[in-house]
Amino acid sequence: MPKKKSYGNDSIKTLKGADRVRKRPAVIFGSDGLEGCEHSIFEIMSNSIDEAREGYGNKIVVTRFMDGSVEVQDFGRGIPVDFNNNENRYNWELVFCELYAGGKYDTNSGSNYEFSLGLNGLGLCATQYASEYMEAEIHSNGFKYTLEFKKGENVGGLKKEEYGKKDTGSRIKWKPDLEVFTDIDVPVEYFTSTLRRQAIVNDGVNFVFKNQVSANKFETQEFCYKNGIIDYVTEFSGEDALSTPQYWECERMGKDREDLPEYKLKIKAAICFSVKKQLKEFYHNSSFLEYGGAPEKAVKSAFVSQINTYLKQNNKLNKTDSQINFQDVEDCLICVISSFSTRTSYENQTKKSVTNKFIQEAMTEFFKHQLEIYFIENKLDAEKIANQVLINMRSRVKAENTRKTLKNTLQSKVDMTNRVQKFVDCRSKDVSEREIFIVEGDSALGACKQARNADFQAIIPIRGKILNCLKSDYAKIFKNDIITDLIKVLGCGVEVKSKVAKDIAGFDMDNLRWNKVLICTDADVDGFQIRTLVLTMIYRLMPKLIEENKVFIAESPLYEVNCKDQVYFAYNEIEMDKIKEELGDEKYTVQRSKGLGENDAEMMSLTTMNPKTRRLIQVTSEDAEKMSEIFDLLLGDNLDGRKEYISDYGYMYLDAADIS
Repeated sequence: MPKKKSYGNDSIKTLKGADRVRKRPAVIFGSDGLEGCEHSIFEIMSNSIDEAREGYGNKIVVTRFMDGSVEVQDFGRGIPVDFNNNENRYNWELVFCELYAGGKYDTNSGSNYEFSLGLNGLGLCATQYASEYMEAEIHSNGFKYTLEFKKGENVGGLKKEEYGKKDTGSRIKWKPDLEVFTDIDVPVEYFTSTLRRQAIVNDGVNFVFKNQVSANKFETQEFCYKNGIIDYVTEFSGEDALSTPQYWECERMGKDREDLPEYKLKIKAAICFSVKKQLKEFYHNSSFLEYGGAPEKAVKSAFVSQINTYLKQNNKLNKTDSQINFQDVEDCLICVISSFSTRTSYENQTKKSVTNKFIQEAMTEFFKHQLEIYFIENKLDAEKIANQVLINMRSRVKAENTRKTLKNTLQSKVDMTNRVQKFVDCRSKDVSEREIFIVEGDSALGACKQARNADFQAIIPIRGKILNCLKSDYAKIFKNDIITDLIKVLGCGVEVKSKVAKDIAGFDMDNLRWNKVLICTDADVDGFQIRTLVLTMIYRLMPKLIEENKVFIAESPLYEVNCKDQVYFAYNEIEMDKIKEELGDEKYTVQRSKGLGENDAEMMSLTTMNPKTRRLIQVTSEDAEKMSEIFDLLLGDNLDGRKEYISDYGYMYLDAADIS
């Protein structure tokens, strides 16, 4: 394994040209995986959508080809690609090959694209840079322009010829590069859901999706909502609506800070209440806000405040009732918010959350006002909505009380809220990826903690020698702090039916908090003994973990061999001899592991703690049965059997014996 290289002045480099995207796609697209590839596609779509919203073209065609390539065609004015006198360069160089270049920077001054999806001038260029190839055909001002790019580099410059037809627009076809993204097989569902959402917030624009299913066959779907979000909410609520769908809109001017300029905000909202359906979607400048941000905060604040006010004014709340929260409203709310602003602060380039302070404040005030008027003018709807929210609140409170009672009951048996001393948890809550390392002592805890992946690897150290569970009775076992701490951390309880175990939860595999339980001890006699004692505990108290293949022994290297710029690890003497043989006359140094606590964190991250390179021994049911027999023989009360075993096999362990 290569040694860690030095880091100095000459280590600093700058990325140039296409490498700015190709080597770090996640910076622009949020990911180098499928999600990032999807976002790169949306960047091209967004340019066509902005054109349509400006009133140029009401049709956008998106084609998904079998080889992973994509084509987006619009019927707008066509991307400007000819010579730019102000910049003294061709526009195609700016929009296709320059990051932070575009025509949407002056949206607040009344120029083109007042309300725009793309504001940063990154999307087209970044997608071009991240493509295996890109072809562009543009019809504009009586000319046809064509461009070709391969892996971020232009091929052949700009080709321009007269075009006799009247149609205008841009057609861009490209293939995301597998050298940039780990996956480019964007599913049909992404295209259909994205285009459906864009049809919802772009009134009257016809989105056509063509999916290639064979050499000469394309399946076609169309998405269009003549009246935008109100048509969508009406369609979604259907016959199960509790109230009549409402459409509200307004425009506001404001600023995020006193010293910043004012900007324009347009708000469109369609709401409805339903007993059977729930929906909450937020859009800003046509971009779907997966994480909501300011619009979602505004909806939560305004709806909870106004409905609470209505309930109090109409004496709807009992003395024992709690105030409603947004969960009570959300359980019966169908809400689609589409907002536009000339100045927008997104959480990042992926545009999944809006953070503008003014947008949140303006929306909160607007929704409060509209709800107040709506309840006054529609008394029957208001009554039905209030009653349903009350039902939701009372159901929630009852469920919470039941859950708290159950939780307290369970915690009385195994209380994980009481922190186990020196237990280091991981961040992930996904049991399918969580791992717990049971390590030997505080020194091993330090090394493993530095080397671990904190996202899914947790550690608990064993303080001293664990009790021999084979020879001890249950009363003694469940008074042992080390064992009870391990039981708490594992979470699954014990397979023991005894009066002394009344405060310990019964075994339930569904409560196991880990996908893997890894025993990691020193590669010496003491380490093997501790490993054996831990396995004994698991076998006696929760053997189901072994039967379900959840228990592993994590091996650590015994030797680290350094030769030139390579590092080799040996886990035993045989492997060490093999490395020596392979190196021959090469000069090398050998470092023998004195224990986990003495191992370098970098070494541990390359071996024992690394899921890709580590060595694990899975403890099987068959192993457990044999282990039980050996445990009983060596650690139990069968003195005659132990003497006979030592007499027959003791000679095999003389080298490991501490005889002085």
